Amino acid sequence: MKPETRFYHLIISFIILGNLAAMGNSRKVKFNNYWLFAKDTCDFSKAEPVNLPHDWSILEKFDKTAESGNDGGYLPTGKGYYKKNLNLSVSDLNKIHRLYFEGVYMNSKVWVNGEMAGGWPYGYTSFWVNITPFLKEGNNEIIVEVDNSQQKNCRWYSGSGIYRNVWMVTTPEEYIDDWSVEIITENDGDVRIKADIIKDGEKKTDITKKIKIDNPLLWSPAEPNLYSATIEYGEDTIPVRFGFRDIEYSSEKGLLLNGKSIKLNGACLHHDNGILGAAAFDDAEYRKAQLMKNAGFNAVRTSHNPPSETFLNACDEIGLLVIDEAFDGWKEAKTPFDYSILIDEWWDKDLASMVERDKNHPSVFCWSIGNEIIERKSTDAVERANKMANYIRNLDPQKRPVTQALAAWDSDWEIYDPLAAQHDIVGYNYMMHKAESDHFRVPERVMMQTESYPRDVWQNYERTKCNKYIIGDFVWTGLDYIGESGIGRWYYEGDVPGEHYERPLYPWHGAYCGDVDLTGLRKPVNLYRSMLWNKEDTINIAVKEPNGYKGSVKETLWGTWPTFQSWNWEGWEGKPIEVEVYSFESPVSLYLNDEFIETKDVKNGVANFTIPYEPGNLKAVAKDKKTIIKTGGKPATIKLTPDSNVLQSNGEALSFITIEIVDNEGNIIPNISLPLKLEIEGDATLQALGNADIKDEDPYYDNLHSTWNGRALAIIRAGNKPGSTRVTVSSPTLPSNEIILKIN
Repeated sequence: MKPETRFYHLIISFIILGNLAAMGNSRKVKFNNYWLFAKDTCDFSKAEPVNLPHDWSILEKFDKTAESGNDGGYLPTGKGYYKKNLNLSVSDLNKIHRLYFEGVYMNSKVWVNGEMAGGWPYGYTSFWVNITPFLKEGNNEIIVEVDNSQQKNCRWYSGSGIYRNVWMVTTPEEYIDDWSVEIITENDGDVRIKADIIKDGEKKTDITKKIKIDNPLLWSPAEPNLYSATIEYGEDTIPVRFGFRDIEYSSEKGLLLNGKSIKLNGACLHHDNGILGAAAFDDAEYRKAQLMKNAGFNAVRTSHNPPSETFLNACDEIGLLVIDEAFDGWKEAKTPFDYSILIDEWWDKDLASMVERDKNHPSVFCWSIGNEIIERKSTDAVERANKMANYIRNLDPQKRPVTQALAAWDSDWEIYDPLAAQHDIVGYNYMMHKAESDHFRVPERVMMQTESYPRDVWQNYERTKCNKYIIGDFVWTGLDYIGESGIGRWYYEGDVPGEHYERPLYPWHGAYCGDVDLTGLRKPVNLYRSMLWNKEDTINIAVKEPNGYKGSVKETLWGTWPTFQSWNWEGWEGKPIEVEVYSFESPVSLYLNDEFIETKDVKNGVANFTIPYEPGNLKAVAKDKKTIIKTGGKPATIKLTPDSNVLQSNGEALSFITIEIVDNEGNIIPNISLPLKLEIEGDATLQALGNADIKDEDPYYDNLHSTWNGRALAIIRAGNKPGSTRVTVSSPTLPSNEIILKIN
């Protein structure tokens, strides 16, 4: 959800050219509601009404035979058709009407009154369609064809459909070109604003305005101060947000933000929203950014595609630096129908879309042009990287650095030096152990680890903190996600062995490598990571699942040993169990049921204990800090915790309700699975219901699901009518519980 406390904004209003126009942005309105959707056919006689954003794949059952396979989370894809009517008067025809699609996956075609008006093949690119020439007085029929039938075309869950916002932008015949607007700031308060004017479908000479702001408040992750300007030309008006911030980087000084050294504690993110699928609801995108901020990260990498505009708005407001990434691969394919079939014709158009759309976001500090490209050893790769990087540098007025995430699966890392040299900052995927020797060989190189294994927290923290030329580390990943099924898992002897890329692993349909799980719960590895990077004055207990408790544990590359903030280990009484205490303070003393057990020194932020398991209270104390975890008793209550009790009646506002099974004292029971049923009274719908177990085959779209580790998540979507909505959750052996959501 959007944060309740917004950061300081200053409104600057000025006239670039022409007469004073009304303030506001009535030119641009959401075009999300009242569509019809038909799967696999353009026959709308039996179509269902939908409001956008819409991902039809997540509304299907998991299917072991789905063509998207392990990569796509075993969810069906196919073709879909969307239809919407637009009624116009004669006077409306004197204006320019454009549709702005933030993202359609994929191979979209837009038809207006039976004529093709536009479209875009790459499913992660935002694009415009000028529908003016095809409009008429009265009813106008708009159909969007979406084709995600060619599989596989992605290495993770893409979703299918018009999964991001659509906007109708209505302007005079002479109007400001939206993506031409450039705002260049200097930290002394100088501001230069530039825009192009469109007349008769052609760009005219750009117009520029310079202003001065005394003592501007600077933007940073710690203080994300934002400004807004209103650009007016004749009867056209565009509001724009921006920030004052300055980026410098060198191997001698590292990364400087506003003249101060900063290290990046970063997280990689795929574009989906967990049990919502790819649907990029505004509230879900804000929540995703807020989860990363709450988890202690100060930076994110949008791997491996441009994100939604809403996500970048959230990063601007919340305070997260962003690597804005364009592509997963280039000319050599990773899957049969991936970007390799588009790159020759579309690379420049897709890069232009990313840079022109995102160039005014203060959160975006770096562009990435690729990820682990297969052809990394070829001279073609060097030439393409040079071409792409220079193309971006010419487009971006702020001249942000260009990077690429490089990897090596052999012993030839050093031969990538010519490729690395085409970038301003070199991205290392799982290769930061090469940093010291690379620095000796190429001392001017600035490095960041663009992907790292979750288990390597301490090594990456130490290496980044101790070397100026390493500016940060981005763990794979910040959040669990759908697709790349089985990455980050642990398994037991007798299960299908190996890594996620070696063989299908159904019923695994997602990734468990995130610092935060699908319900929004921070895992112990994140509590440890955040403590180190943020010098948090906290102490936390985590318990490792005993080997043999459920079987002989086997780890995978992106996984960590199954570790939980749980003191429920029935059947293990009297047997040894490993306890980790995360603390900066040393030593740490451990108490079980108020009896002193042992004192241990802290090494690398962890004190390790092995004690016999006994139910009750486990307490850790370090100087004046203490923390307790308790054994959950018998299930007594279903606890419901919404992130928002008040929603707008706009048809797309969301409330994320955490569902927990607790005992009579309110302690969560972290090892229980109970069936749940959710019912709604009022003008709202259930958008998704699920848990963090990515082996659970129950779909996310119906009102029945079970808890996992005592926890589940429900997502309620507001309707279009004000009023109250009652949400009731029940389980056969427990009393039901309910909450009231107010829809304004």
